[in-house]
This record gives sequence, C-alpha cells and structure tokens, in this order.
Amino acid sequence: MAGIKKEVIELDEWNRRLARAKVSKEDLDRLVMNFLIIEGYKDTAENFSREATIDPGVDLSAISDRMQIRAALHSGDVDTAIERVNDLNPEILETNTGLLFHLQQQRLIEMIRQGQVKEALEFVQDELPSLCEENSAFLGELESTLALLAFETIPCDGIPPAVSDPDVPIPPPELLELLEPLHRHKTASELNAAILASQAQEKESKLPMLLKMLVWAQDQLSRHARFPRIDSLVKARPRAPPPEAMPDETEESALGASVAIDVSGAERMAADRMTLSP
Repeated sequence: MAGIKKEVIELDEWNRRLARAKVSKEDLDRLVMNFLIIEGYKDTAENFSREATIDPGVDLSAISDRMQIRAALHSGDVDTAIERVNDLNPEILETNTGLLFHLQQQRLIEMIRQGQVKEALEFVQDELPSLCEENSAFLGELESTLALLAFETIPCDGIPPAVSDPDVPIPPPELLELLEPLHRHKTASELNAAILASQAQEKESKLPMLLKMLVWAQDQLSRHARFPRIDSLVKARPRAPPPEAMPDETEESALGASVAIDVSGAERMAADRMTLSP
C-alpha cells in the first residue's frame, strides 16, 4: 500500500452516507426475533412478538426444552442434559458422535472437578473407548482431560489462585481452560446447534454473523480509505479518522483482530443488558 494515497472520509460525510442506507424496521425486527429464538429467550421473544406485531415463524413453546437442556449443562448437570436430549429426539446423539463425545468429556470433567477420581476412571473405561475407536482425534482430547488427574489440587472454576504454593503444582493454562465455565458453555452451544438443526432451524443467529461481516468489511475498506471505524461493537460509535497517517497493513490487521475479539463480548453484553430469563 506504500505510495498509494487513501481517500479520507470525514465523520460528517460518513454519517450522511449512512443516512442514505435505508434499513426497514421490519428487517430489524426480524433480526432481533431471530436472535431471541436461536439464543433461547422465550419470554422476551413472546413479548417482542406482541409488541412488534411480528410472527416468530416457529413454535416458541419448543424453546423451553432447549433452554432446560442448556441450563443443565451450564450448571454441570450433564446427565440431566443427555437424558432430556434423548427424550426430545434420541437421533440427535445417535447420529452425532462428535457431540456425544464432548458431552461425555464434560461428564468426565465434572467428576474430576468434584474429586471423584475412582468414578472418573471407571467412567472412562466403560463409556469412552468405543467413541475413541470411531475417531482417533478424540483420543488426544481425552488424554488432555485425564491429565487433570495428575494434579492434587485443581481450581474448580479454572481460575488459578492469586497466591499459589510452589509445593502444590496447578494445571497449566491449556488444562485449566477445561474447568472454566466457558467450556461448559461451549459444549452447551454445540448441543443447542444440534437440536436446532434437528428441528430444521438455523444453527446460529444472524446478528453475530453480521457483526463478523462488519469487522471484515472495515478491514477491507481500511486498505483503500481512511474512514470513521467502529472499534467497540458494544458502543457501536464510529470515531473520526485520525489526522496522522494510517498504520501500516500489519497494524491494521492487528486492529481488525482486536475488534473481532470484541464480537463475542458484544454478544454477551447484548444478552446481559436485555436482562432476559431463558
């Protein structure tokens, strides 16, 4: 990009151009409804359907089953989650060995978290060999999980103590991640997507995908122009382009990456601010 002068678009001009881009209220309402349905906010979806006079397009009562299953996983009750999934549709786990393995892996993690070493080893011997035989890639994940047993003390929430005893080793970061609440949520999201697919619904809401497209579009445009870009997807306010020269391509990529990281944070913030009760 050296030697190529970039077009400069000031904030006022940028806002004028944005004002010319018409987005209908109906499209925005459908986008919100899609997010509420896929993410499982049943009560809010029902209220929004009435207030915005929009047809959700699906049976909202079916959301309750998904949310009870997700809540069970978030609390570490994997047995209940598996039981409810099989009651809902046994083919979901019968036809998805990857998902079944990750659920069983989460069961193993919960046993280790609770110090049930004997039960964990018996569970591995009884339940997991057949899955690992079907897919050798599972073996590496299983070995990483079992490595937690090598440590006498493990933080239940995956967060190492602020002051640690050098004589009592704790698991490395890559193993602590298995104990973090985020790992439960990751497994729950995988299961939620499988349930949605079994019901012929979209597996992901459109809103996060649009945010990712925004990040990509800003990165592409920054190669040719200086323009007001959105650095925080939570605040969603474009900032005026700085008067000095724009950073080189390496710095632009780093900036794009920092905004991309904010996508998941923006999703969580949006859900939290809605004070929803799935």
